[in-house]
Amino acid sequence: MRIRLPQLLWYENNTLEIDLPDDWDVEICPMQGADRPLLTVEQMESAILNPIESPRIRDIARDKKTAVIVFDDMTRPTRTYELAPIVLKELEAGGIKRHDITFVCALGAHGALTQIELRKKLGTYILENYRVFNHNPYENCVQVGTTSYGTPVMFNREVMEADVKIGIGCVTAHPQAGFSGGGKLLLPGVSHIDTISHYHLEVSAQAPETMGLGKYEDNILRKNISEAAGMAGMDFTINVIFNDRGCSTAVFAGDIEAAHARAVELAKTVYETRLDSPGKDVVIANAFAKANEMTIATRLGIKALGGTKGTVVVIANSPEGQVVHYLLGRFGKNYGGRQYPVTKVPPDLDLIIMAPYFGKNFADWFANPEAIKFTRNWDEAMDILRPRFGAKTKAAVVPNATMQY
Repeated sequence: MRIRLPQLLWYENNTLEIDLPDDWDVEICPMQGADRPLLTVEQMESAILNPIESPRIRDIARDKKTAVIVFDDMTRPTRTYELAPIVLKELEAGGIKRHDITFVCALGAHGALTQIELRKKLGTYILENYRVFNHNPYENCVQVGTTSYGTPVMFNREVMEADVKIGIGCVTAHPQAGFSGGGKLLLPGVSHIDTISHYHLEVSAQAPETMGLGKYEDNILRKNISEAAGMAGMDFTINVIFNDRGCSTAVFAGDIEAAHARAVELAKTVYETRLDSPGKDVVIANAFAKANEMTIATRLGIKALGGTKGTVVVIANSPEGQVVHYLLGRFGKNYGGRQYPVTKVPPDLDLIIMAPYFGKNFADWFANPEAIKFTRNWDEAMDILRPRFGAKTKAAVVPNATMQY
């Protein structure tokens, strides 16, 4: 049985073909919105020019001097280069000069983007004509308040000093906050490490049962994010939803809360994934949209197993490796950021990771990476699976295991 899976989002965005034994009982589990058609530029522009519960950008910009555009990083599929030119046209129509518009990448606690990555994300024209900055979570942040959950809110200085603040990001299922997008561009996107740490550790400990993939309404992290974001004075946000190829299929623009809520309403349907036959022996979880955050795919694979006993194969084709994470990552043989180790491989879980660009530090987010079996291609993965699993093996394949829920 041959299965085609998307791979290499920020590279060729091509297809990986894998073969499974014909005598296996295989269930393919795409997200419900896998085949949604991509938007035209005209449709994106229409969404931005007809915002949700907000004036147009040009009207917000009138009589203002400076603007900042906050955008998400390479761990998100957002094609900022499609949307930013529309925003720039609006800002300049409102009277803000080109040299008074800057871009800030909402890295949170991730490592900085290189110029190659910024060129992929923003396009050559923007990189050559506008100042583009990486957020630094350790420096140049300003205190703006404290949330009712106790989070000391410190945001990027360049963002806070701008007269007009625009956000461009995406909405996908998120393992802690329920769904990404909206105020997450600010917290943790352009927050100080102390703010990020408190949000991840102290706030999550207050009500962990409210958190998880697809959990939105009562999610304590989302509520804390919304409260903190309200302190920033974000004027306008753009939220994108994708199909199974990472193509933009819907845009919700306008007020930070209202536009995000509308986006999440659709996202619940688009990324929803149904498993008709539970109790799988093997789950193959493809880390496509966020291949450089493959731990998300591992978690979804465990959910598809119905527990931590069984075999999960994660496909993590990520030439850049796993994202540098100053909160969760390892920075020595047995120590790391404030939340390290973020997770460990459960003792009953057989975890196999297919990583064509494998490096010794590839699994350093796990406390026990030595428990993982690594392969560099699908044939090697099948060499492990074939002797263990015979006819009628129950298997599931999740094509976008870092977006689906």
